[in-house]
Amino acid sequence: MDVGARLKTVRLLKNLSQRELAKRAGVTNSTISMIEKNSVSPSISSLKKVLNGIPISLVDFFSEDVNTEKTQQVVYKPEDLMDIGTGDISMMLVGKAFPRRQMTFLLETYPANADTGIEMLQNDAEEGGYIVEGKIEITVDNQVHILTKGDSYYFDNNKPHRFRNPFTKVCKIVSATTPGNF
Repeated sequence: MDVGARLKTVRLLKNLSQRELAKRAGVTNSTISMIEKNSVSPSISSLKKVLNGIPISLVDFFSEDVNTEKTQQVVYKPEDLMDIGTGDISMMLVGKAFPRRQMTFLLETYPANADTGIEMLQNDAEEGGYIVEGKIEITVDNQVHILTKGDSYYFDNNKPHRFRNPFTKVCKIVSATTPGNF
């Protein structure tokens, strides 16, 4: 999906100028312009910051016509999952069409040297996950933890946090965040 074009479409649907969105999001006008022109690929934390100015969640931002399904989907094949990650990080959303979602359920893939960004993530949610493969460095409230296959985590997302894979092998995580406004 073209993140820049999608941002411009959503911004215009909400009747926001680039200047107004930049002001609301606490970023420069040029940041919005560069994202919309695909001159830069924003980190997850940067994109979330911009989307908070609309306001719209990452899930809603990447969803296309979520409300058009008439029957509730129960089973999701790999091709039904939606990637809401940015850059090299893949975050495959399970249940994209579920109405009034209470949980965000993700299959996350962090290649070697992948990072959610220097800017720490922070939102009003709880998050838990299980390391399926590889190793990951998780920083929560300035405490750094190295997790390996079989380890798990659960924390309050109100605490500043970030995920980083400084290792040579890919890391795969199954995670859930609640409420489902990721």
